[in-house]
Amino acid sequence: MNARYLIINCDDFGQSQPMNRAIMHLLEERKVSSATIMAPAPGFEEAAEWIRRRGQANIGLHLTLTSEFDAIRWSSLTGHPSLHDESGFMHKTVEAFERHADTGAVIKELAAQYEAARRYGIRLTHADNHMGSLYGMATGRSHIPQVLKQCAKWDLPFRLFRKVHAKDPLLAAIPGVESVVAKASSLAGVLGVAIPDYLLSHSFHIEEGETYEGFKQSMIAKMYDLPDGISETYIHPAVEDACMLEQVPHWEKRVWEYKLMLDEDFSYSVQDAGVILTDYNHVRKHGRASRFGSALTLVRELLRKS
Repeated sequence: MNARYLIINCDDFGQSQPMNRAIMHLLEERKVSSATIMAPAPGFEEAAEWIRRRGQANIGLHLTLTSEFDAIRWSSLTGHPSLHDESGFMHKTVEAFERHADTGAVIKELAAQYEAARRYGIRLTHADNHMGSLYGMATGRSHIPQVLKQCAKWDLPFRLFRKVHAKDPLLAAIPGVESVVAKASSLAGVLGVAIPDYLLSHSFHIEEGETYEGFKQSMIAKMYDLPDGISETYIHPAVEDACMLEQVPHWEKRVWEYKLMLDEDFSYSVQDAGVILTDYNHVRKHGRASRFGSALTLVRELLRKS
């Protein structure tokens, strides 16, 4: 039987102080694999200073092109008008970003966010994308080629996936997802960018009638259904905060995710299921595909009739 590896990544490090507190705690206790930091967000400096003081090694870059909540807004680092809405902050939705963002401005913003993290001495291990804004899921306007070229330049693995897990409730339901994944993953292979095999998703918001116990059981079930290879799942953990609970939609789900990582039942399920927790250093070593084979796959997918 092949090994089943899992990366648990904390997205949104630097979003706010309540999120920073939760993520710092989970990293300190080694309950998660890694976290990815948001350079434009209000809590970035606090998070970056903490990383520098500790010499924290398992930190990636959460490439951020949207600012979705009224209570917490931020602007781009480069200030290009196509990256902002009428309020002067980054676009609230992925659709608005895809429709309005200038591609050259996006590339410069990605580079600026990378340099912001590097200025703090953060030794980045990987990169991913806030809200999936670069994937083209809203209008079909993808910036995946641009971000993969940047990751090749930075020598960083990126959050993509080679295969769609049949039991994933969100990704498996996207029409034509297999072809899209094949094109993106093969381009990563051509460029020499390491990626995981699978991405495991779950609902960002609280479903109707959902409770913490039900959420926990669904996440435990994922551990026993984990496919062979390298999988990544992501969480957005936060401590309880009355202001955020009132002003940020589904903040309670973030508190649940923090609680889950500290839950002994979940920790036991990982061990009992034989899952090996790892990080993006494992992806860097084992997540690159053959460039020649990837090129053949890319050509085949580009020639495939829709």
